[in-house]
Amino acid sequence: MPRPKTHDDALRGRLLERAGELLSAEGPKALSLRRLAADVNTSTTAVYSLFGGKPALLNSVYEEAFRRFGERLAAVPQTDDPVEDIVQIGLAYRESALADPQFYLVMFSKVVPDFEPSDEIKEAAQGTFLPVVREVGRAVERGVFVSAPHEQIALAMWGMVHGLVSLELNGNLPPGVEIAPVYERALRAHTDGWRNR
Repeated sequence: MPRPKTHDDALRGRLLERAGELLSAEGPKALSLRRLAADVNTSTTAVYSLFGGKPALLNSVYEEAFRRFGERLAAVPQTDDPVEDIVQIGLAYRESALADPQFYLVMFSKVVPDFEPSDEIKEAAQGTFLPVVREVGRAVERGVFVSAPHEQIALAMWGMVHGLVSLELNGNLPPGVEIAPVYERALRAHTDGWRNR
């Protein structure tokens, strides 16, 4: 009878989650393999077995972050209304950030200043932007949006949702002001601003 596999995908997932939490909450100095292993109730041998060391672990954290984020955005169904699809992608953006705040902060706040992502991570990061560009393109081509470069309109959309979500996750909102009640309205107002009148 073969021995059970102890260094499995479940352990890998827990290590990545905790690594993201440490990075986003305390910064790169908090992420030691010894501490990570202790926090997840495993051994440093398991961490080395699964990742091969800290650089590969960091790479895996970024890969996991963009994989989850990209999957959530790509899961938004495409309809006959590209403007509504943009709004739904914007809503999925926030839902993803709230579901995995530790990964969102890793992706978008340079918590590891000297980290150089692999080409695969760069490609995954760029891929998360493509659904917005695609839907903006459809809106422009149908004459619903003004005629402008798709990437510029998409970047404006991306920046707006990123700004609101970042303020929310970083606790930088004015006292007594919440994003939730106005987030969708802000998305719809922003898309309306690009309409061809």
